[in-house]
Amino acid sequence: MRWELLFDDLESQIDQEQRDEERALAIEEERLRLGRLTLRDRLTGIARSAPDDPGAFVRIELHGGRILSLRPQAFGRDWVSGRSTEPAKRELHCVVPIAAIAAVLPTRAQLEPSLESVPEASARIAERIGLPFVLRDLCRRRTPVHVSTVDGASHGTIDRVARDHLDLALHDVDRPRRDSAVHGYRIVPLSRLLVVDFR
Repeated sequence: MRWELLFDDLESQIDQEQRDEERALAIEEERLRLGRLTLRDRLTGIARSAPDDPGAFVRIELHGGRILSLRPQAFGRDWVSGRSTEPAKRELHCVVPIAAIAAVLPTRAQLEPSLESVPEASARIAERIGLPFVLRDLCRRRTPVHVSTVDGASHGTIDRVARDHLDLALHDVDRPRRDSAVHGYRIVPLSRLLVVDFR
């Protein structure tokens, strides 16, 4: 009888140790997974949590303090794009370099989905495209843009995009890009770029 109690007690201890070890392993795996999350992953998680909600905006603070309400729609290697709502309540398309984000200001409901696992090695080509490629598309389309940098803002049309900078032909908001309408040029380093807004 005493032997049976001893064996039952040993078996119970071994089971408890195994459960403790499995729990510790799961905690360590979760800690490692969270350690690999990037800011881009967190934004992707927020966007995936409400894909069909047209009012699902996330507030983003850019360097310099500007707060942007963004509904993320596409993610590249080093950028996020979507629709933004400005204080005047008009919606614009915008491209935001991930490096320009000072902070993401999620709601309580957005915080948990931002921590969810992101699928490994997505086959979507857009997720491998860098910021210069997106800006070259705007250049090719001759889209009038509002370029905000850490030093100020300018309106114009992107004339060309190089590896680490872009050329912006400055013109009035209500006029298309024509040589006669251009009143100056700016060469803007991409590292200073905060957001590119366009309609």
